[in-house]
Amino acid sequence: MGSRAMKRGIVGITAPGRTDLAVLKPFRPQTTGPDPMLLTRWVANLPVWTPLALLSIALLWPVLAHAQGKYGYADATEALWRWLPFLVWSGFFFNVLISVLSMAIGTVAGAALGLAQISLNPVVRRIAWFITQLFRNSPWLVILFIVLLAFPFEIVIGGVIIPIPDWIKAVIGLSLPIMANISEIVRGAVASVPTAQWEASESLAFSRRQTLWQIILPQCYKRMIPPWMNWYAILTMATPLCSLLGVEELITLTRQAMEGEDNHPELLVPFYSFALIMFFAYCYPIARWTIALERKFAVKL
Repeated sequence: MGSRAMKRGIVGITAPGRTDLAVLKPFRPQTTGPDPMLLTRWVANLPVWTPLALLSIALLWPVLAHAQGKYGYADATEALWRWLPFLVWSGFFFNVLISVLSMAIGTVAGAALGLAQISLNPVVRRIAWFITQLFRNSPWLVILFIVLLAFPFEIVIGGVIIPIPDWIKAVIGLSLPIMANISEIVRGAVASVPTAQWEASESLAFSRRQTLWQIILPQCYKRMIPPWMNWYAILTMATPLCSLLGVEELITLTRQAMEGEDNHPELLVPFYSFALIMFFAYCYPIARWTIALERKFAVKL
């Protein structure tokens, strides 16, 4: 009987099925929800010549529009070159400063919030979870407006008046959603460590604090770096939202520069294309580096 079965083969593996009844397919684990690295993968997969193509389109459009008015390609190009140092040093670098400060505050607060999410105290754990979900699922622009209206324009300490500029409010507003997402990164990284690590440390009489700081978290750093860099790139591209609050960053100064040039329509595409290229040139290397680190630190099973 065994030899006859071997000749026929194993149904579903070495021989086709002989029934049309439903069968259980092999299990293939799939991640649920959107891929947090989707934007970074898309930017990183763009060809290197993309900035040149965007610049070519930006320069070609005024040529086509030259015949429609007296203000033509040469005038728009000259205006852009005249305003370029101002837009870079006083505009784009301010976007970078806002992104760096927001990322620093959000990382520190998010790390603390993420550790609170794995606390043994149920009250602390639930409060941390609520704060994380609140700021993680709220529109960034709404958070910015709430912070702008909720924070005073100045505070008085011991008779000394300390003004709070709009850019500081923007830094605080942008750091809140970053805090929530970093919190999820920390919680997910700790949860990804096999439970055998906790059990082994417990068998060696390590306390929970010693286990967390000396065994678990050192294994999580490499796993957290790629998503952390991904969120920094997203934050940098979100800094133009601050222009709606009156913060003098690249987009705000671009509008002021065009107003200084009498708001000619021919200025729109060159000036805003320059802003686009600046953000792309800054975020594209970060996206490529993030993908490389993700591949390097990927867990090999």
